[in-house]
Amino acid sequence: MQIAQTPDNSMPVSPAPYPFEINRIGEVAGAEIIGLDLSQPIDAATKDAILRAFLEHHILVFRDQSLTKDEQARFSENFGELESHVGRHPSGEQYHIVHTVTNLGPDGKPEPKVMPKGNYYWHTDKSYHEVPSLTTMLHAIEVPEEGGDTLFANTRMGYETLTPEMKSRIADLKAEHSWEASRRNTNSAPATEEQKKARPPVTHPIVRTHPDTGEKTLYVGMHVSHIHGLPKDESDALLAELLEHTTQPDLVYTHQWRKGDYTMWDNRCLLHRASPNYDAATERRVLHRTVIIGTKPY
Repeated sequence: MQIAQTPDNSMPVSPAPYPFEINRIGEVAGAEIIGLDLSQPIDAATKDAILRAFLEHHILVFRDQSLTKDEQARFSENFGELESHVGRHPSGEQYHIVHTVTNLGPDGKPEPKVMPKGNYYWHTDKSYHEVPSLTTMLHAIEVPEEGGDTLFANTRMGYETLTPEMKSRIADLKAEHSWEASRRNTNSAPATEEQKKARPPVTHPIVRTHPDTGEKTLYVGMHVSHIHGLPKDESDALLAELLEHTTQPDLVYTHQWRKGDYTMWDNRCLLHRASPNYDAATERRVLHRTVIIGTKPY
């Protein structure tokens, strides 16, 4: 975040203090917010402060929250329009607007097979949409005693640390994203014809400009099919190289969940994936998820 300037631009001053306790929790991203009750309406000043912290830290973790799904939807709508999901439950029922991410089967017991495979691959949410997601929010209802982490990779830092030659090489490249490619890239069940019609392929730049900060970020991940204008082998190799670069350990924050954590993260400058570092056959993991529609990448 830029430091504010006095009217005559002669002396830098500190940014306005936050109206809540906030602590940095990650080197490349992440801050915890303590003392807010998200089940209650927030005022304009608190909303503005949350957005300021969001742009500064990319991932916000509100500790010790207890929200109903309706309360989560209400809080989420402070930041834009709620987004539906093309995915469906095994029964064929479409995900609820506040849907549950869980390893529990229909009988309420842990069942590893019910977890979507795509959760474990690096991605930015809904990049297969013409207008992808701004922020995703997860509310931790039940979490394992250990493990079940979520990893976040900073794609702004990923872009910044590329060589000048690579930045020049990818400056004008565009890639195709699709739900069909996502299913294929994660060895999941193929997309249905209905899903292909609902989410046809879209094209986005590989180097995205963050609409609020103007910073460049890498826009890659499991939803990408191929780079336009390149042979398949070259496209695959370049996408793999960029993904490996921006997800190197020095650019990753690992979130270790606590019950009651409510996270919101910036899909415009982060990739994320779930970690399978817990026993999904015995440990319960239940999180409620909302997604806010963003803007078309450029």
